[in-house]
Parts: sequence; structure tokens; C-alpha cells
Amino acid sequence: MKKEDLSYLYLILFHVAIGALGYLLPFTTKIYGYSIFIFGVYYIIKKQNRNNEALIAAAYVVGSEVFLRMTGGNPLYEISKYGVMVFIFIGMYFSGFSKGAIPYWIFLLLLVPSVVMTSFVLNFDTNIRKAIAFNISGPVCLAVASLYTFRRKIAAEQMNDILLSIGLPIISCAVYLILFTPDIREIITGTGSSYETSGGYGPNQVATVLGLGMFIFFSRVIVESKTKFQVVINLIIAFNMAYRGMVTFSRGGMITGFLMIVLLLLFLYFKSNYRGRVKLNYIIVLLSLSMMGVWSYTSLQTGGLINKRYANQDAAGRVKKSQFTGREDVATNEINSFLKNPIFGVGVGKGVELREAETGTFVLSHDEITRMLAEHGSLGILALLILFFTPLVLYLENKFNMYLLCFLAFWFLTINHAAMRTAAPAFVYSLSLLNVQLGSPRKVKKEE
Repeated sequence: MKKEDLSYLYLILFHVAIGALGYLLPFTTKIYGYSIFIFGVYYIIKKQNRNNEALIAAAYVVGSEVFLRMTGGNPLYEISKYGVMVFIFIGMYFSGFSKGAIPYWIFLLLLVPSVVMTSFVLNFDTNIRKAIAFNISGPVCLAVASLYTFRRKIAAEQMNDILLSIGLPIISCAVYLILFTPDIREIITGTGSSYETSGGYGPNQVATVLGLGMFIFFSRVIVESKTKFQVVINLIIAFNMAYRGMVTFSRGGMITGFLMIVLLLLFLYFKSNYRGRVKLNYIIVLLSLSMMGVWSYTSLQTGGLINKRYANQDAAGRVKKSQFTGREDVATNEINSFLKNPIFGVGVGKGVELREAETGTFVLSHDEITRMLAEHGSLGILALLILFFTPLVLYLENKFNMYLLCFLAFWFLTINHAAMRTAAPAFVYSLSLLNVQLGSPRKVKKEE
């Protein structure tokens, strides 16, 4: 076995061990969680961020967030978003921020009026600091990361290292899920999202991170596997994540991950020459057959219930009235709040209180778009337009970033079903702003 294969295998096995220890010895996840932040700071400072180590460290935090949440290993519930920002700030200290990132300064300013308003409109017994932090930490994390990544030159090899840094802790998460629910057949009895197959944690967030992991390791099969051994390892990991993601019965994350794979293949297909397209045809056929195999196995393990889930049916085969498990009611409520307060919105965190007053039920928003409309008003619309169109403009400048459309799709689709509860959509979005260059990291650095 080649040295590079052994190094990659050891890296994978290390994270398999972390997942197993997290299940067998739960206290180890606390050690793991604290170690990530301590060593992350040390790593960036020691390297002085010469090769964008801040992005590597931040990526690892993003990949580990859901695993640490489900196992109680995070020092604070929202610490991953703060961790990303701290690592990025340290990176800025050594490498500066992007001077041309004016759109994201404007984005931050557009958030301010509703934040200020919040201190006057929230109920007296509401913890204002927590209400603001919970709702605004995701957008602020996105803005901070984007101020660093905007048009920053990076080698394609470094981009793949950043994605691997996200993917490795997701392996630990998948291993934990395998040990948590070894026999799927005994657990699945209906077509609703399953906490039992999601490590006792939110299926929506678990499926989101597994869908992202599936994309990362499928992409490594296509563009980063240097040997047949690595192709096999990456395929095994990707298939396992696809399976574990599907049995959560949460559809959003898996559909998003699959669409990212399709976008990547389309990009590579249209950018390739004839020989490249012939090779991609084989890859597409292989992946299609493999995904059909994973789906068939999942259907067998769930007694056909997964088919009914994606067909929006209950266990008896009856079509459900709602395709979005009631989330459309929350979205409608937020749109109505926007129409009543179209300029500055109702204030950050106030939407939940108004919804509870009207319906008697405390329900958090799952859609960041309608939340921005309700709580930030027309300023929220401007902020969202900046986020959506800026990467597309950059795509016209730098069409070599094969992941740009994939990252933008992940951000947009994820915030539509899981808001910005995790750091993943914010950080992955910021990666779409990088100016990806051919060649080695040293060559790119010299060109800067």
C-alpha cells in the first residue's frame, strides 16, 4: 500500500475511533470538543495563517458541530458559529480581510436596525441577549467569513483540503449513528422524521450534515482520489452517509446533497474535453447504479417506508395533506408579519413571540428567508439579494471554482428547511466567494 494511501486510511480510522469512543465513553466527546477549539487556535497562530489555516480550522468546527451537539460535547450550544468567527478573526490578523468585500459590510449594516429595535419590542421576561444571539449569530457568522473569503485566491488543492476538513468529523457522526441504531428494521415504524435513527438529535440537522458529507466524499471520488484504494474508501464512506442520511427520514438534507452532486457533475461535464466526458460518462453510470443500490437497500431495511416518505405518504400509503410538516404555516405567518411591518420588520426574535401569541404554540422558524422578511422587513430583502447575487457575479469572473454553484445551492436550500441553526450554511456559503486557482498553494501565493 502506498504511503499516501496509508496516511489517508489512518486519518479516516482516527475519526472512526472518535465516533466509537463518543458512543462507548460519552465523556470523551467533551475532551474532543474542547480540543478542537484549543488546537485550532494553536494551529492558526503557529502557522501564522500562511496557507489559510483559519479556513481549515473553521471547516473542522463546522463538520463536528452536529456530532458534538448530539453527544453533548460542545462547551456551548452555539459555540461552533462563534468558533468559526474567532478562527476567521485570527486569520484576518495575520492575512487581513478582503478590501473589496463592500457587499458584506452593507449586509451587516442592514441587520443593525432590527437588532436595535429588538431591545424595545421583546417581552419583558425574554432574555434579549439570547434571543438576538440565537437568530443573528448565523447571518453574522456568514458575513464575517465572507469578509475573509471574498475574492481571496486559493489553490484548488487547498479547497479540497478544506472540504476534507469538514468531512472527517462527519465520519465520526456516521459511526456514532451506526452504534446508536444498529438495527434499523426494529426502529422504523412510520414515515415521519426519526430521532431514533438520528442519534436522539434533530433529524433535520443530522440529515443536512450527512447530505453535505455525502457530497464531499463523492466529490473526492471524482476529483481527489489519487489511487484506486482511495476511490474505494471514499465510495464506502459516501454510501454509508447516504444510507444513514436517508434513514433519518428527513428529506431536505439528502435532496440538497444529491443536487450538489448533480451540479458538480454538470459543471465538470461541460468544462471537459471529449476524453474527459467519456470518463465522466463511466463515473455517472457508476454513481447512478450505486445510488440505486443504496436506495434499494434502504427500502429493504425500512420495509418500503422510505419510498412512501419521499412520495409524501404515511405508513398506510395515504398522501399527506402537507408536504412540509406544518412549516408552511410558520412561513405564512412570517410573510403576514412582513406585510404588516414592511420597512424594518418586527425585530430580531420577535416573530416567535408574535406567533406564540396568535397560535398559542412556541414554534421556531425553519426558513431563514421568511424569518429575514418578518424580522428585518425590506432591509432583509436587500440583505438576501446581496447574498444571492454576489456569488453569481463572482462566477462570471472566476468560472474555475467548480464548487461555487454547489455551495450556493447548499446555502439556499438549507436555509429554506433548516434556517441557519448550524454554522454549515454560513461557512459553506463563504467558500463560494473564494477565487480558486490552478496550481500548487506555493504558486498561488507567489501570484498574490
